[in-house]
Amino acid sequence: MLPTTPFGRRPLSAGLLATQTLAASTPDDAVVHKWRILRALTLAKGRLGLSDRALNVLDALLTFHPETALTPGAGLTVFPSNRELALRARGPALKTLQRALAQLMEVGLIIRRDSPNGKRYARRGQGGEIAQAFGFDLTPLIARAAEIEAVAAEVEGELRQIALLRERITLHRRDIAKMIAMAIEAGAPGDWHGFMARHQALSGRLRRTEPMSDLEPLAADLHALHVEVAKCLEGFLKTQNMTRNDRQDGSDIQNSNTEPLESEPCFQRSWGQGLREPSETDHSPPSKAGQGSASSPKPQAYPLGMVIDACPDLVDWAKSGSISGWSEFVATAGTVRSALGISPSAYEDAREVMDEIPAAIVVAAILQKGESVRSPGSYLRGLTEKARAGEFSLGPMLMALLSAKVRSGKRKRA
Repeated sequence: MLPTTPFGRRPLSAGLLATQTLAASTPDDAVVHKWRILRALTLAKGRLGLSDRALNVLDALLTFHPETALTPGAGLTVFPSNRELALRARGPALKTLQRALAQLMEVGLIIRRDSPNGKRYARRGQGGEIAQAFGFDLTPLIARAAEIEAVAAEVEGELRQIALLRERITLHRRDIAKMIAMAIEAGAPGDWHGFMARHQALSGRLRRTEPMSDLEPLAADLHALHVEVAKCLEGFLKTQNMTRNDRQDGSDIQNSNTEPLESEPCFQRSWGQGLREPSETDHSPPSKAGQGSASSPKPQAYPLGMVIDACPDLVDWAKSGSISGWSEFVATAGTVRSALGISPSAYEDAREVMDEIPAAIVVAAILQKGESVRSPGSYLRGLTEKARAGEFSLGPMLMALLSAKVRSGKRKRA
């Protein structure tokens, strides 16, 4: 087939001539499934420079070809009017339709074969078959089918790799967070707050279109942190197993971790920006209601600075405008309890089951969650029941609040 030129003032471009030359070299016995090639184009659209609107218009053009199989010949030229084409393309404006058709021609997926007067129509032979048609020739889809499918396969493989990387990143983040929370609550020695800071620095929200070049180093960093945390926790668990074995042998060895958890090195350094070193008031939380002053308070697994960093809204309710010790923290939580509409009985029940400071931390967390907690009283009672059954831990709750704070900060900077 000889080359054709555009109607009117539109010039003949080298790209249009190259597309026609490629289409003319298509073997007569070539066959392409039109919906399969459209699917491949959907995958490869980014590499080929195709917009969603152009793909939508190409989809509409394919519906004017009666057969599913595309084979070279005069029957591969479709000739719908702009009105009919727009209807099948779900109603784009005329200018939008023209831009989409121009893009399909520029990337070499269709050829515009104009009649002498620029109108689209077909001339039929004596038997009713199409002898010559003026409109949009779909032959380039056959000529470039192998190339398009190769690009689509490459893109599909990359998407699969991205999905696997995102899955690995999610699993690393989840495992690290839960291991850190467990280690802090168990009183395991180690730089757990340093690990937590590194975890949060690697825990920003992933964009849906995050490139693989950004995901690969993130997955590698999380894997390295996962290994460090696992090794540190494994050493602690081995020590615990040896202690249990010694007890079974009849030795009268007590728990070697007799000092409050805050005395571990990981609690002596400041965690996060703006946090202070734990003070003596941090190490001496108020005694539980009903206990005498002679009873020694339980050591808190979480430093006050870390808890305030996770629940900063509580500070706004403090009488002095700041919270410097656990006594002030508990008193402020009591004020917030009333403001949230939590009944005295629900709060007292939580204090009895969880202890005084953990219950106050939960109230601070409920305040921090804001409108996401519709009924603070019911929410607290639910957590109290979980704590009574041994199914509730403060660690994941605080980790979630800290991670949300980091994500919010990154969105504001962006």
